[in-house]
Amino acid sequence: MSISWDATLIDESNFNTPFMIIYIKNMVSRRCLLRVIEELNNLSISYTSVKMGAIESNALISNKTINDFRINLLKCGLDLLEDKEHILVERIKNVIINMLDNETREPLDTNDSIFISTELHYNYTYLANIFSKVEGVTIQQYIILNKIERAKELLRYNELTLTEISYLLHYSSVAHLSNQFKKTTGVSPRSFKRQEQQRKCEISNL
Repeated sequence: MSISWDATLIDESNFNTPFMIIYIKNMVSRRCLLRVIEELNNLSISYTSVKMGAIESNALISNKTINDFRINLLKCGLDLLEDKEHILVERIKNVIINMLDNETREPLDTNDSIFISTELHYNYTYLANIFSKVEGVTIQQYIILNKIERAKELLRYNELTLTEISYLLHYSSVAHLSNQFKKTTGVSPRSFKRQEQQRKCEISNL
């Protein structure tokens, strides 16, 4: 199996300086990011930045170290990416996750397709075709599933109203969010929230 990274030599002043980007599959949360950093430090792998789905390094990393890193990642459900199409799909996923995990709690000022295309500098139709080919679902279906998961998370926190959640997740109305939520999960957002509150009460009473 081939080693999974993109490595190019980029330096405006010294062409002997390496620059490597290592792409990681299933890196979708801060917990994943912290685990990746931990494994990098355990193997003394030098890096300049770690972001969702990608590590940048200006060090020469041996094949053995890369393989050891991959083995450690597999133990925690992560993996290195093998080809350009899968790398691009993972980049699309990370853009979507960052788009929905908006810490400013402000909606986008453009639609999803334009945002994704602008972030990745690719034509959206090209991105959509690659994504469907690799994942077996459309980008929009993936966005919906992640919106619903994000809505569940926000409902569990119990800090925002349904109106605020629908606004944050770029829904046109509460009704739109509620319909999509129920279609995906089988229950309404309000029912889900009640179930979560009941579950927390039962746990606290143990």
